[in-house]
Amino acid sequence: MNDSDARPRLLRFGVFEVDFRAGELRKQGLKVKLHGQPFQILVMLLERPGEAVTREEIRGKLWPEDTFVDFEHGINTAVKRLREALGDDTERPRYIETLPRRGYRFLGPVEAVAPVSSSGVSVAAVSPPPTEIALPEEVGTDADRRHNWRQLALAGTGLAAIVAALLALNVAGLRDRLLTAVGARRSLPLPKIESIAVLPLENLSADPQQEYFADGMTEELITNLGKISALRVISRTSVMRYKGTRKPLPEIARELNVDAVVEGAVLRSGDRVRVTANLVHARTDRHLWAESYERDLRDVLSLQSEVARAITSEIQIKVTPQEQARLASARSVNPEAYRLYLQARYHFSRRTLPAFDKSIQLFQQVLEKEPDSALAYAGLAESYGILPFYGGALPKEAFPKAKAAALKALELDNSLAEAHAALGFVLLYWDWDWSAAESELKRTIELKPSYVVGHHWYAEYLSAMGRHDQAIAEIKRAQELDPLSPLMLAIGGEVCNYAHRYDQAIQQCRKALELDLNYALAHRNLARALHGKRMYEEAASEYVKADRAWGNAYPLDLALAQALRGKRDEALKILREQSSQSKLDPETAVLVYLTLGEKQEALKWLEEAYEKHDAYAAFWNVSPALDPLRSEPRFQRILRRMNFPR
Repeated sequence: MNDSDARPRLLRFGVFEVDFRAGELRKQGLKVKLHGQPFQILVMLLERPGEAVTREEIRGKLWPEDTFVDFEHGINTAVKRLREALGDDTERPRYIETLPRRGYRFLGPVEAVAPVSSSGVSVAAVSPPPTEIALPEEVGTDADRRHNWRQLALAGTGLAAIVAALLALNVAGLRDRLLTAVGARRSLPLPKIESIAVLPLENLSADPQQEYFADGMTEELITNLGKISALRVISRTSVMRYKGTRKPLPEIARELNVDAVVEGAVLRSGDRVRVTANLVHARTDRHLWAESYERDLRDVLSLQSEVARAITSEIQIKVTPQEQARLASARSVNPEAYRLYLQARYHFSRRTLPAFDKSIQLFQQVLEKEPDSALAYAGLAESYGILPFYGGALPKEAFPKAKAAALKALELDNSLAEAHAALGFVLLYWDWDWSAAESELKRTIELKPSYVVGHHWYAEYLSAMGRHDQAIAEIKRAQELDPLSPLMLAIGGEVCNYAHRYDQAIQQCRKALELDLNYALAHRNLARALHGKRMYEEAASEYVKADRAWGNAYPLDLALAQALRGKRDEALKILREQSSQSKLDPETAVLVYLTLGEKQEALKWLEEAYEKHDAYAAFWNVSPALDPLRSEPRFQRILRRMNFPR
């Protein structure tokens, strides 16, 4: 006798029954939609109530050893669907208890029963079988919904036998339950989803060296979804803060202010890659959609596009024909080149000078293997463009390289938002071509509405042009896309400083420091705001903190702190040491000289910075630090040569 022969046909627990022969789960006589792996796991648990069923046992039962699948995530997804069908709660389980790092255990009594209903009517004699109705906790696919509605539409015919046998007597309240279930289904619309966060995909390779690949796939999915104008997609910086955490999804959604969350996993094995993605309605933690995709690595771009299209289809968001075309345009890639590209993006995202240098090396290696990679050229342009702001290169060394790489990227792919952004950045900070810079940055946002870098750089452009209300609105948009980024908050402080709105700047910088107490740019911009309010001792303290956070790499902040505290000799000593280097930006040196009453020295420094094409010169027309020089003919001459709009 085999196990299936020894097993009772029906088991009952709570309000549920499992019919092993039919492969059905029923709730108070109504069939609950539960199939495949979730149902198999339920069977395993019911066969051993009160005992631990390990994840290894589940894996061995559900997947053959040679199956290419991310087992851990598959088990998690199946158990989650099972809990949804049972209406169970992970925090206060009634039926399924999670045993950390081991498996699961079924709670409560399980009763073997004869295959008859509680009214004594034989289930086998009732025709047709119980109507399948999805529970309110489960939304299902469009096909599922259409299937359910077709069944409900046939209720007059399909339930006639049941009405004859049961409903006339309202046995066990069945009539009331059916009407309630039908009403609940009709009142359950698809949740409105206008914002989404893609949480870091889990690396299932068991190799920590492959983390860059999982992170890169996360970023690429964000990039694809970010092309949809009707959808707000949270940026990589903010979602990466949840890497490795176990916070409940509703809590994460509240912190990021999104309607839905995508979670999943990625497994790379040689030149094969498999991605599993789950879409969850954030407020209710309700599973809406799940799918797995497996491709050769050279087709990874089409895989990413397919996942993005599936998500946008499921949430029924409006996608324009142009956006559909951009999502569908995916080419094959050189697997080794793509691996190097993801490594380059990984290093770039760390935003340190050594990491920028490493990203440049890796982007160049990508181009050696794939010379027509527009993505690599765009990444190279962005890396070169950032270097002067981190003291990694002089503007005359870095910006021409950045511009050449951006133009090459656009020659290869004129629809690439990252390339337009990099070109707009160079036009703003190096060419001082104000109208062309705005055109490129606006085009960036058109192509990729959720690209936080595009909004960030466009906010800086608007600020430099003195369009302060627009600049503040634009940086606010960037912060909505990247709500946990200290950089976006610190830039918000900078934009408010240029608008002379010091109280707002202080508020922005303090929020940034709540996220990262050692964030140098936030200390610097907070110091600027306090300086503007003439709170000199407080400003000096923040300048010292900025210098320490920079790793003492930019001593001009310390020189300004000394000047504000009346330590003239110490401030001048630092200035003499730095006079030939013009570290970071000349505004600090100008502020030091102005604080010491040395206006002519301040002008001299400014003229030298102009000749060197200083990276921050784009803001000279609005910088409060330079207000005492506005009436000086030498300063006015510089501004005219820079062709600022009047």
